[in-house]
Amino acid sequence: MRVRRISGDERLTTSFPLQSYAFDKSPTEQAVSRHYREFLPYHSGNHTLVAEENGETLAAVSGIPMQQNLRGTVLPMVGVAGVATHPLARRRGLVRLLLNQLLEELRDDGHPISVLYPFRPSFYARFGYVTLPQHRSATFAPDGLADLLRANLPGELRWRRIAEGYADHRALTRRLLGERHGFATFPDFRAVSLRDDRKWVVTAHVDGEVAGALSYRIDDHLGELSGDTLLHTGPAGRALLLSFLARHADQVDRVKLGLLPGDTPELWADDFRVETKADVRSLGSNAPMGRVLSLDGIDGIAAGPVAMTIEVVDDALLAGRYHLDGTGGTLEVDRADAPAGASLTAAGLSALVYGVLDPVEVALRGLGTIPVEAAEALRDLFPVQPPYVNAEF
Repeated sequence: MRVRRISGDERLTTSFPLQSYAFDKSPTEQAVSRHYREFLPYHSGNHTLVAEENGETLAAVSGIPMQQNLRGTVLPMVGVAGVATHPLARRRGLVRLLLNQLLEELRDDGHPISVLYPFRPSFYARFGYVTLPQHRSATFAPDGLADLLRANLPGELRWRRIAEGYADHRALTRRLLGERHGFATFPDFRAVSLRDDRKWVVTAHVDGEVAGALSYRIDDHLGELSGDTLLHTGPAGRALLLSFLARHADQVDRVKLGLLPGDTPELWADDFRVETKADVRSLGSNAPMGRVLSLDGIDGIAAGPVAMTIEVVDDALLAGRYHLDGTGGTLEVDRADAPAGASLTAAGLSALVYGVLDPVEVALRGLGTIPVEAAEALRDLFPVQPPYVNAEF
């Protein structure tokens, strides 16, 4: 068995055929190498590993070098994607081999956190990942927003094809990256895939700044306007975007779009009929998962006024004792020899750092041993703060 890193056109005959079989309609109508060639630029900076045997590629995994806001600090993040195995080589531990090596290499390259979208959450839980909140969506008839057409809204709207409005959309995502816990963005080589897509984009501009953006497409007359996340910086930008959707009352039957955390569509208008949901019931709709790859690498993130020693167990990347000190308002991490006040798995630690579980929940789920006093300290050190990833890959 040989593990090596690949790049460029080599992806067309190694990793892409496995990804196509695993995730696409199969067999494809044309050769995989021809079908995927136009997508090569969007993978140019990925860190891709393959496992080979007798010259044949049996498994592949890729890491996308991204950025993510972790409790107010923007850090390098690894987006794990393209995990696929040859159908005759499954259940041989090849993904485990590749994923462990990928995470170690990218941690050593300065990426202290990681996010992925799992085919099955329990599989990646064994690698120290913990489930993050699922993206929520809203579906509604646009005529329910008619009152906004009569409102005096500050700012202006600009409507363009995404290729023309991409710079404004990208500027807004970068702004939200700095403002929202958990928000993640692609590197430039991957982000431009949106620019090259067949979509419209409407942007809201308030006081000379981009205050909202929605990329979308319409499937048919009297059909559905299908939008990505309704991105905005606050009520003014959101209201402008919603007024734009109200103008489609005679064109589409319904609008479906993603929501930012804290958005409550039932409050957008009186008598507004809307369905809001977070779907994790069907294949391909699993929520994202995240994990910490390096505690030293998250030194400096916001933390509560507490200091304590923990031990991370059963994890090759994180195993050891650490003294965590948030008394100065930011986290200081040092290696420790003192007895630990709590014992955590990588998933348990990740749940606390990402702010998705209370320490009591961590213990109840078997992700750590946390005495009552330690639970109080960890709760103050890492207050629950649900993250929102946004980027999907």
